[in-house]
Amino acid sequence: MVSVLITTYNSASVLKACLESILQQDYPEREIIIVDNASSDRTRAVLQEFETRARVIHNDKNVGFAAGQNQAMAHSRGDWLLSLNPDVILSPDFIGRLVAAGDCEERVGAVCGKLLRWKPGSSAERSNVIDSTGIYFLRNLRHLDRGSDEADRGQYQQSEYVFGATGAAALYRRTMVQNISVKGEFFDEDFFAYREDADVAWRAQLMGWSCLYIPNAVAWHVRRVTPERFRALPDEINRHSIKNRFLMRVKNISPSLYLRLLIPITARDLLILGYCALFNRGLLSGLNLLWSKRELLREKRKWVQGHRKIGDLELAHWFANSPRSIPAQASEGCNPVGTNAPERSAK
Repeated sequence: MVSVLITTYNSASVLKACLESILQQDYPEREIIIVDNASSDRTRAVLQEFETRARVIHNDKNVGFAAGQNQAMAHSRGDWLLSLNPDVILSPDFIGRLVAAGDCEERVGAVCGKLLRWKPGSSAERSNVIDSTGIYFLRNLRHLDRGSDEADRGQYQQSEYVFGATGAAALYRRTMVQNISVKGEFFDEDFFAYREDADVAWRAQLMGWSCLYIPNAVAWHVRRVTPERFRALPDEINRHSIKNRFLMRVKNISPSLYLRLLIPITARDLLILGYCALFNRGLLSGLNLLWSKRELLREKRKWVQGHRKIGDLELAHWFANSPRSIPAQASEGCNPVGTNAPERSAK
């Protein structure tokens, strides 16, 4: 069973196409759970069309993406959980290919496919421009989508282990979800939205889980938030993004890894804080949460660091100035994609 989990907020323009693509999947064992965060557009009218084919939960306020997805997970029954944005459409074999690959190796906790850009209303809606083939971290703790904005020329046609999956379309093994959830939260609800998928990926890596990228599972995503659009984005988005950069670090990074990456991290921090101080001090208001919830964050950090299985030397491999990946070798009798997970050991 695969549980498809969607959190909506004013998603009427794209939601119907997303849901129709799920219903057209060739993988029959699935359920759809949708949490609507008090949308004020026509989202609820669209959802009414699908109420007999999906479970719809209506919130009376916007609790954020992280809390919405956790809420959907609590109502789910699947062995695999597909976190899906409402602005994503899937090829008919998307779910089936991800599940087949993930089932080949128990240490694979997340599986992602090739996301291309969806451009609703354009002459070529399903573009050949890459949106994501997994996420990766730079040495300065920026996390980016691998291949973003590149034309798809077949350069990502190998199955590989990557750092993590973008939450726009990520398949998570329930066993992993249960294993790495902190205080009952898989996605940290203090994030509200943005970067929560990178936080999950980092936590999963610490606890010995792998993320597998499958090139023949294809979907299309409307990408609204990119690093290049920072100055054009609403303050609310940038405020969460800045807050979550530090929130993710508080829980996941060790002193030795911090020292290893100290110079690039500090340079990036100064750039962000300097911009805010000179041009928009209001963006720093989100950092108040780090102080107001310091005791809770200390408990979360203690839990994460106390349950980690991977040492800093191995983890440091993933923090580089270019995307890192590990080829996935085909395993006998496991098709369509081989998934021998890399050996993981604390060093």
